[in-house]
Amino acid sequence: MNVLVSGGAGYIGSHACLSLLDAGHEVTIVDNLHMGHLGAVRVLEGLGGDRVRFLQCDILDRARLVEAMKAHRIDTVMHFAALAEVGESVRDPLAYYRNNTAGTISLIEACEACDVERFVFSSTCATYGEPAPERIPIREDCPQAPMNPYGRSKLMVEHVLHDRAHAAAMADRPFAYAALRYFNVAGADPETRLGEDHRPESHLLPICLQVALGQRDAITVFGTDYPTPDGTCIRDYVHVSDLVRAHLMVMDALEPGDQRHYNIGIGRGYSVHECVEACRRVTGHPIPAKEGARRPGDPPELTADPTRIREELGFNAEHTDLDGIISTAWNWFQAHPDGYED
Repeated sequence: MNVLVSGGAGYIGSHACLSLLDAGHEVTIVDNLHMGHLGAVRVLEGLGGDRVRFLQCDILDRARLVEAMKAHRIDTVMHFAALAEVGESVRDPLAYYRNNTAGTISLIEACEACDVERFVFSSTCATYGEPAPERIPIREDCPQAPMNPYGRSKLMVEHVLHDRAHAAAMADRPFAYAALRYFNVAGADPETRLGEDHRPESHLLPICLQVALGQRDAITVFGTDYPTPDGTCIRDYVHVSDLVRAHLMVMDALEPGDQRHYNIGIGRGYSVHECVEACRRVTGHPIPAKEGARRPGDPPELTADPTRIREELGFNAEHTDLDGIISTAWNWFQAHPDGYED
């Protein structure tokens, strides 16, 4: 297939490009490099040769998207380009609605103009908000009530995709999409070809590894009085390679007119304390931790029920051991302590 990957220079998007190339597909990367890295693009170009094209472009630039889709005969879009910081979304909601919601509408309009009928969307568990305890682990039929502009911007896109598919079906021009709601993503390519390089970094596991590398003095544990066994938040961590494998399986399974929604996770959670201890084991570093106040909007527990994608597509996460997931990230950080060379 000829696949356009928006946000293909970012953490998850670049790993998706790598899996697409390994599977023999052709890839057109669209990224404005706000959070993505030219270094990741160069790695992919070195691996894929003329099967990789890169367009530095914002997804709000519909005309350039149309030009790229026509030039490279795109038949599928994988959409990762998004702002994804909850706190930032509260401080600057318009940026999130502009990029995540309006930007995706621009991308869908380009698909419509170019008769691209397959769309795989990177959604989020943040669309569920704070589920009731009896709803955990979370199934796809859990009510969606996001607590912040980030989650709302993604849920709006799910509604847009549904309405677009419905309108396309009425016009006898089937449009198929899948919305993958994933939980916490971690790890790196096991061969250390690609990894995680956020600037600034705000995710727990990479921050622990930066402490182990001597780039930070300590980590802060935000809240130790949650109603969980050790008082810290619990999250479901899926390895990035498993996550992008799920994207490819969904892409291959989409039939004309499909509307699919899947949670992607391993089906169990790890607390913040458990994550810190795992990083200490993997790195051999003490990783000092200090306590901080709860962050507004942090639910006590978010874990996935991945039954639907397992039963419908046969997907099972291969990386379910937390130490093993962290080890792949640690290998990347040791080999690239300063991240990509852009």
